[in-house]
Amino acid sequence: MPAATNASALPAEFNEQNVRTNGTTLYVRAGGQGQPVVLLHGYGETGDMWAPMATDLVRDHQVIIPDLRGLGLSEKPPGGFDKKTQAGDLMGVLLYFGVDQIDLIAHDIGNMVAFQFAALHPKRVRRLVLIDAPVPGVGPWEEILKNPLLWHFRFGGPDMERLVAGRERIYLDRFWNEFSADPTKFKEATRDHYAELYALPGAMHSGFAQFAAFDQDAADNRAWLATGARLEMPVLAVGGEKSFGSTMAAVMRAAATDVREGIIPASGHWIMEENPGATITLVRGFLAGPRDTGQA
Repeated sequence: MPAATNASALPAEFNEQNVRTNGTTLYVRAGGQGQPVVLLHGYGETGDMWAPMATDLVRDHQVIIPDLRGLGLSEKPPGGFDKKTQAGDLMGVLLYFGVDQIDLIAHDIGNMVAFQFAALHPKRVRRLVLIDAPVPGVGPWEEILKNPLLWHFRFGGPDMERLVAGRERIYLDRFWNEFSADPTKFKEATRDHYAELYALPGAMHSGFAQFAAFDQDAADNRAWLATGARLEMPVLAVGGEKSFGSTMAAVMRAAATDVREGIIPASGHWIMEENPGATITLVRGFLAGPRDTGQA
């Protein structure tokens, strides 16, 4: 697969492989030994976003980092961008590595895939961390959709793809700037790196398709909630202080029985660029904590 200048290289012990799963191929990096943990990225980034956390966790965990379907160096299929299908992608990755139960950490659109995976395969998820993005159809979803900053949820289609072709950096800068507490924390080299990856053939189409699937995602999640089901594994709902903040916990308390709230200070949406140290400390403490502390 094509390579891009890596602005946030993972440690040398990480190996890369192309994993055939669920009718597509995901680019996956993995390293370390111990309790398995999977890190799922969101829009505007790739698995590279997790380099600071992966560097810390690989000391005592098996760390698995896929690029989501259609993004990064994963295959760009024509469809399958609903999050239930992408949960199936993740199951194939676990089977490839022979992993039974994981800690699952996600950001942005990765949250939506992680939620579906945890709903479909609850015994496979020991602990769940969702960071700074809502889940379609869950909690205050309809109110969240009214925020004018989220105009891009409905932006897409062939005309929009032609508008941004060759201008990927301009388009993505809008999000990196508007969703940051301090846009200077999102470095130029990192911006160039992601813009190059999103300029790969089919990448912007795939990105728009991730958002276009939200209505189906909301319907799938509401149908699951309507059965009376709730996530029962411990959930850490994390918001950037200058972004979703405590709203993340409000979202997850509508769908889970054991929710702990976390706030990343001096951070907007891009937690790994803006305050990786505080994020890693919070997540590590949650992963190591006792299971039966009750709802926070």
